[in-house]
Parts: sequence; structure tokens; C-alpha cells
Amino acid sequence: MRKCAAEAMGTFCLVFAGTGAVVVNDLTGGEVSHVGVAVTFGLVVMAMIYAVGDVSGAHLNPAVTLGFLLARRVDPRRVLPYILSQLAGALLASALLYFMFGNRASLGATIPVGSAGQSFVLEAVLTAMLMFVILCVSTGSKEVGTMAGIAIGGVVALEALFAGPISGASMNPARSLAPALVGGNHAALWVYLTAPFLGVAIAVPVWSLIKGERVKAGPVEPATDPVKAGF
Repeated sequence: MRKCAAEAMGTFCLVFAGTGAVVVNDLTGGEVSHVGVAVTFGLVVMAMIYAVGDVSGAHLNPAVTLGFLLARRVDPRRVLPYILSQLAGALLASALLYFMFGNRASLGATIPVGSAGQSFVLEAVLTAMLMFVILCVSTGSKEVGTMAGIAIGGVVALEALFAGPISGASMNPARSLAPALVGGNHAALWVYLTAPFLGVAIAVPVWSLIKGERVKAGPVEPATDPVKAGF
């Protein structure tokens, strides 16, 4: 229960701050700016890693949870509760933003600027890069340690900076699904519900090859794994 609560709270903060920055930027005529939005996403991810990483691992993202499963770093029994908790936190954040500001900027929904295919490829590559970094700096299924938050938050901000104007740089199905459902803008939603999972499926074998880590066929770490030293 504590782990699920941590995932819900962490994802709530991610969506509320990140998509909230998009809404406030629209409300104030660009006062936050694209750079400000990208930095906000990076900072809130970093903060949540340090805040709840020692409890749940601070996945905050269904695709990341699946990536840890493919790498056999998380007990399969955690996957569905984690994803449901992440979706609940994201939906609550979007609902609160809608209550506060109305449906401004489609609540920060991710919508392709070019073709859906272009954004699909971009989102898959961005998520692969993010998952690769996460696997490299995390221990077990936990993104906890002195530098993990900075590294992962930095990647999120970096990718949002250069790819945000094209695809929205979601890399996170929960982050895209919540504003789409609450705000009613479902344009090319399939991109953001599929591409991140393809990205993590690419990242895991690449990480295994480069880092020399084998995805073992044996038992994964137990659901009661101790806190280890580091999204």
C-alpha cells in the first residue's frame, strides 16, 4: 500500500507541475516559456525520485515499470498495482487543473505537430534513451542514489527541450492519457499509449549489451526488497 501510494503521489506531482506549467504558460501569454516547461518537468521528476524513490522506486511511468519488468528488476506482482496507482495520480492531477483553470491548452495534452508517425518514432526513441539512463543509474528496481535523480531529471528536461515542440516529449502513457481523458482532446493518443512501451522494449536489450548485464531467467527480486542506494 505504501508503494502504491508513493507511485500515485509521485505521478500526481509530475502531472500537476509539468502539465500545470503548460496551462499557466498559456494563461499568462508565455510567461513560463517552452524552456520553463521543460525545466519544470525535469525538476519535478528529480524531486520525486529523491522524495519517494526509497519507498517505491519512483517509477512514475507505466512504461518505466514495464522496462523494469523486462529487465527482471521488479516483482511481476507489483506491475499492475503500480500502473493503476500511476494512472490514478495522473488523472487526479488533470482533474484538479481542470477545476482550477478550465480546459486551457487542452490541460497540457501531448499532440503531434507533424505527422503521427513522426511523433511515434520520436516518442519511442526518447523513451528508449530515458529507460537506458534509468537502468544505468538505478539499483534493482529503485531509482535511488546521490546522482540518479539529477541524471534522470536532466534527461527528461533535455528531451523536453528539443523534442517537446514536435511530439510533446511525453515518454509516459499516464502523463498523456490523463489530460486527454479529462480535457477531451484525444488527437493521436495512440502514439503516446504505444510508442513509450516500444521504447523500453528497445532500451532493455541495448542496456544489457552495453553494460554487460544479463536479463536473468531466474527469480526476480522479491516484493519486499530492501531499500538500496539513487524516477
